[in-house]
Amino acid sequence: MRHLARHWGRSHLFLYSPYPYSQTTRHIPLKDTDTSTSLLHYSPLQQYLAEVRRYPLLTREKEARLINEYREFGNRDSGIQLILANLRLVVSIAGPYARPGMEQLDLIQEGNIGLLQALKRYDPSKGTRFGSYAAWWIRAYILRYVVANFRLVKLGTTQDQRKLFYNLKKERQKLELQGFVPDTKLLADRLSVRERDIWQMEQRLGNREIPLHQPLGNDSEQTLLDILPSAEEQIDKKLAEKELKALFRKTLREFTETLNDRERFIMTHRILSESPVTLEELGKRFGVTKERSRQLQNRIIEKLRDFAKDRIKDFGQLSF
Repeated sequence: MRHLARHWGRSHLFLYSPYPYSQTTRHIPLKDTDTSTSLLHYSPLQQYLAEVRRYPLLTREKEARLINEYREFGNRDSGIQLILANLRLVVSIAGPYARPGMEQLDLIQEGNIGLLQALKRYDPSKGTRFGSYAAWWIRAYILRYVVANFRLVKLGTTQDQRKLFYNLKKERQKLELQGFVPDTKLLADRLSVRERDIWQMEQRLGNREIPLHQPLGNDSEQTLLDILPSAEEQIDKKLAEKELKALFRKTLREFTETLNDRERFIMTHRILSESPVTLEELGKRFGVTKERSRQLQNRIIEKLRDFAKDRIKDFGQLSF
């Protein structure tokens, strides 16, 4: 987990919950009681929220003064006060994005990083209050985290995909309220993306992930991974194709022996060569036109096809 200590020092680690994020609750024994029977239900999130409420909001005048001290004189304490006073803003923005499998404390953590970025980049001469400007950075960092962790399979890896992830559902609802049927073409036009991107994102968002190691039933040890077909080609098919190609090479050698000198030269240096001579070069060698060279080449290929069909049963299945 990243900590604000990277930016403000170890004395301000409380800006993130000091408790493990992997657990939502834990139990602490009450003092002076029998620890075997008396337990106190404890929530790291509630403790963090209580900590945040200790820091009052800033008036416009005090905010301007702190920003001036931070920007003009590099006053670290002024920067810390600005951050502390806006921690509850991060909490309010992160709340709606929390869902099963995505802890609110993790979202708050990302939002706090965005808050720090806002402080670094804020320009008071633009006339916008710090909180309004910071909200954009907070939301951007939270959304980036949501996209990266929404599924095991990443959904938003390009700019168009991220735009769809954020706006597809919202745009569909907006069109329905306006009386339109939100088909793929209309959504693509409104969001300035391809129809294929709309279709792919809908498929991703609509499909439920199933772990490959999950048992197929309560009483079964077999998993989905055990029954999925292999992506590799079957061994018997690979062997059959290998034997077929070997037979074709043998047939090719036999066919070459049936050709005259001119046909054998065309076969070797034009049809089978990795660096074939041109039709013009063939014409000069044998004293014929370029078109005649093409006719000779095509006739040899037809003869080869007929020769191979008579000797190889599955000749049509070969691919080279």
